This record gives sequence, C-alpha cells and structure tokens, in this order.
Amino acid sequence: MSSHTAQTELRFIGKLILEGDLECQTGLHIGAGKGSLEIGGADNPVVKDAFGLPYVPGSSLRGKLRSLLEQSSGMAVPSELVYLSRRKGQEVRIHQSDRPDDEVCLLFGRNPGRMDRVTGESFETNAASPARLTVYDAPLIAESITPQMRENLDDELTEVKSENAIDRITSQANPRTLERVPAGARFHFRMVLDVLCDADRELIPRLLEALRLLEDDSLGGGGSRGSGRVRLAGLKVVWRGRNFYASGAGEQELLTGAGLDALQSQVASPEFAEKLTE
Repeated sequence: MSSHTAQTELRFIGKLILEGDLECQTGLHIGAGKGSLEIGGADNPVVKDAFGLPYVPGSSLRGKLRSLLEQSSGMAVPSELVYLSRRKGQEVRIHQSDRPDDEVCLLFGRNPGRMDRVTGESFETNAASPARLTVYDAPLIAESITPQMRENLDDELTEVKSENAIDRITSQANPRTLERVPAGARFHFRMVLDVLCDADRELIPRLLEALRLLEDDSLGGGGSRGSGRVRLAGLKVVWRGRNFYASGAGEQELLTGAGLDALQSQVASPEFAEKLTE
C-alpha cells in the first residue's frame, strides 16, 4: 500500500504522459455488442469508430488494467469486492474500499455512498478519491495492416475466426464466428497519470506492474482461446509540471522509443522521482 493517509492534502503537481504502440501478437476481439450485427457478417463483430476502423476503447484497456491490479494485490476476493451491478445474470463485482492507502482506488477513483459487499454487510462511506489515471481510446495505425496481410483477411481490416462448441452428449458441433483485428496490427495508446500529491509518485510503479501483467495476459474477448495477446512498444514518457500549464514552462521528455523493461528500470531509480516537480 501507499503512504497516503486520510490527512493527505491534494495539490496539483503535474501530469505524467505515457504513449506508445499496442501491438497485436494474436488476433484481437473487443466486441461491439449485439446491436451492430450485419447480415452475412460475423456473429461477434469488433467495435469500430465512425469511419469503420477498429479501435481499442479506453474503457476496455483501463478496466483490464484495474482487474489485473486487483488480482495481483489480492483484492479480487469476496471480502474485498462490492457489487457495481446486481442485475440478475449481469452481476458486476469490483474492488472498492474506504482505506486511504488503497492504491487501486487511488489510481482508478472511488465514489462515496452505499456499497453492497459480496460477502458481509453493506457499508456507507464518505471516502471519495479522484481518479489519477486517464486512458484514451487507442486508434488503429492503418499502415500496420500491410497489403500482404489484406490479401489474406476476410474483410479489409479484420479476419473472421471460426470456433465450435461441441455437445458432450450428442457430439453435435455448434459453430460460431468471431471477428478479430489480425496479429501484426498496431494501435496508438495514450494514458495520463495525474500527480496530485507527493505520495502519488508511488502509484507509477503500480501502473507499470499492470502493464507488464497485461503482456502475459489478454485483452478483449476469447483470451483463454488464443485471442488478445498484446505487446507494448515504442514507449514515450513525458512530464508536464504545473508550470507547463500555468506559465508555459517546457515539458521533460523522460524516455522515448523504449519498452516496459527500460521504463521500469528508470522509474526504480531515485533520480526519476526528483524529475517530477512543478
């Protein structure tokens, strides 16, 4: 846990901006929902923008990072979970607490009010924390879909993966299709971490931990069946202190063109935190 306390005062210090490429190592499926089914199309289409290009919603990437951190912190257990939704068949359980040093809640924010625990009694909390982490939609880098790739795709930018569910009694196959962005495609991601007090610097290693976990997990649907393996590359890290916004002071480029291992090594050095000033 962090060194945040109930007495920690928030004062804007600056923003750490992390951007780079999210590379698909296997086909990626982030669903668009049943409302976008097309005649003759795949059963499960991918989400697309207004121009018909696949993208990675910031909410999908942010939610996956939160889930991974909850698991690695031991928070994905009934005693630490609350109901976000209790609608039958659509239950959503996430971690939330009123502890001032809870790094998951500090990174992703929390709201006051009544919380229904998965196990135990409900509780009322006045604790509210602004989310430090913002994750933006990641657009497709169109040139990453090469002419050679397009020749083998089912659509201009996507492939269709066929799967079968086998009935264990009759052995009857129940086919389904899944639209995927193909392996080799790249998206440009951008996320911003607000540093609102000195203790917020301790949240940076936790964010990088979640990103490293993501590379050995999966993003989107069908992860246990081979989809959604991704890699982060070409990272650029920039610091913009309060004076960047208040008086036009310059930004600091802390890292460029590197991978997560290089970024983690730099963040672990004592000199890194000293650069994050107003």
